[in-house]
Amino acid sequence: MNYIKKEKTMKITLETNRLILRPFTLEDAFDMYHNWANDPKVTKYLTWNPHQNIEETKSILNQWIKLYEKPERISFAIVLKDTKELIGSIDVCGYIEGVPVIGYALSKKHWNHGYMTEACKKVISYLFLKGYQQVRIDAMVENIASNKVIQKCGGKYLDTIQHEFPLKNKTVLIHRYLIQKEDFITE
Repeated sequence: MNYIKKEKTMKITLETNRLILRPFTLEDAFDMYHNWANDPKVTKYLTWNPHQNIEETKSILNQWIKLYEKPERISFAIVLKDTKELIGSIDVCGYIEGVPVIGYALSKKHWNHGYMTEACKKVISYLFLKGYQQVRIDAMVENIASNKVIQKCGGKYLDTIQHEFPLKNKTVLIHRYLIQKEDFITE
């Protein structure tokens, strides 16, 4: 498997057998909007609502691109190697007591093909190479597919908590998982 190609401060590209995980560009707005950001089925379990128009997607991408200059910002566009199609995103969406927390979204037409598990494993592996010993991933209780992805990556269930989603004006139940470096499942 190919590994890491440095491009700039925190702009890196990772590769797997089927995917390229690369920095976002403003040119990704059209594909991001049409492939997942405006889809209520994709955003159902996310903290944010579907984008109402491509201008909203461009605005978000512009913010993300500016954040690449921060060393803690780790964010990738998920691209299929064979077709070069942009199908999703994965990033470190925060840190809890120094532990990176991963978040992700994937185009509905690419669900159930193992792409997100493949992308997660690559990002987790990268974080462990950077020296982290643990990674957190959370998922809504009813998001069965996401909970399975986390378990396939070696996620150990911590607990279930209530969490407020202010943009959606609701409280949800979240399963919290921790992936320890020594428990990480690479294949």
